[in-house]
Amino acid sequence: MAELIAIHPQNPQARLIARAVDVFRDGGVVVYPTDSSYALGCQIGEKTALDRIRMIRRLDDKHNFTLVCRDLSEIATYAKIDNRDYRLLKSLTPGPYTLIYQATKQVPRRLLHPKRRAIGIRVPDTPIVRDLLAGLDQPILSTTLIMPGDELPLDDIYEIRETIGHCVDLIIDGGPCGTEPTTVVDMTQEPPALVRAGKGDSALFDA
Repeated sequence: MAELIAIHPQNPQARLIARAVDVFRDGGVVVYPTDSSYALGCQIGEKTALDRIRMIRRLDDKHNFTLVCRDLSEIATYAKIDNRDYRLLKSLTPGPYTLIYQATKQVPRRLLHPKRRAIGIRVPDTPIVRDLLAGLDQPILSTTLIMPGDELPLDDIYEIRETIGHCVDLIIDGGPCGTEPTTVVDMTQEPPALVRAGKGDSALFDA
């Protein structure tokens, strides 16, 4: 059964953040809270952990994973962005948006859609994620914790543990964080195209 730790959502305890970072670095799969919902995450280069996440959510190779990043400079390492993108990113991050960009060569091919080299990018507005990313010094490979057949993410920490506690290594209890998904925008198109309306202001991208 997965280890369960409760981290304060506004004042994360440093020793518990360090414990979670160790699990990530050891190749573990972690359930963690974001500003829109709970998510499943692992380190970018951990193929076995990625395969476990695919199994939990029953995802095929066409699923678009997201890289959860610290800031604009880290985004630029993994996504091809121009001056227009910088201005928009400054206004949207941190926040509940997932932005799809053409990926750079720093992104492993197995994380990308098989027909196009694109990746989702996200900068959540939550102290727990901020501190996890600072400790890892790299993005978290992430996907929303929506179980097969469900329409909404799991939000009750004990239901999460009962449902997938045997499939993950660590569950971070950051309190209720909602079940509304991020707003997804395809930045590979001109103008940017709204893919999914969610917690972020989708009116910014209405045609």
